Amino acid sequence: MKFNARAWFVRLLTAAIAVVAVVAVSAQPNQRRSPLPAYYFEVEIGGTVYPFKSCSGLKVESAVIEYQEGGSTGNTRKLIGATRWPNLRLTRAFTGDRLLYDWYKATKKPNPSRINGHIRMFDNRGTEIAAWKFVNGFIAKWEGPDLDATKNEIAIESIEIAHEGLVLLPDDDDDDDKEQ
Repeated sequence: MKFNARAWFVRLLTAAIAVVAVVAVSAQPNQRRSPLPAYYFEVEIGGTVYPFKSCSGLKVESAVIEYQEGGSTGNTRKLIGATRWPNLRLTRAFTGDRLLYDWYKATKKPNPSRINGHIRMFDNRGTEIAAWKFVNGFIAKWEGPDLDATKNEIAIESIEIAHEGLVLLPDDDDDDDKEQ
């Protein structure tokens, strides 16, 4: 048998290309994403973007109902109950602007208007990475600044928005987004 260097080279090159292709294809869906900065976000309420210092309450939870089946001793099933959304809590520097306070006061009127809004999160380049939509919201709580002559801090006001739903967009089950 005669050693054919060219044939071995072609086989080795083909095998190397196959290995690289397999590694590249298998790495595609499992690409590691960098953590996002929590400070780069905006809050849009009723079509207007407002500057807020912090936003919390991006949560959704389902009640758990424990059910003991008849004829079974000691075994319980866990069923999914109603979905609940905690209030969104938004804080910002207090400037003397009455906008949020007046909005809160307007919710005390009969048949207050409810609003929809979005919270958008960005990466370091300013590209939107995630967005949440809340629906049928109203200000349930307004909190003015804590005043303390012994501290050297910025005055902060906060609001809590009660709402009837929060979804992480895009949400295939949310047909309302397609209409608006």
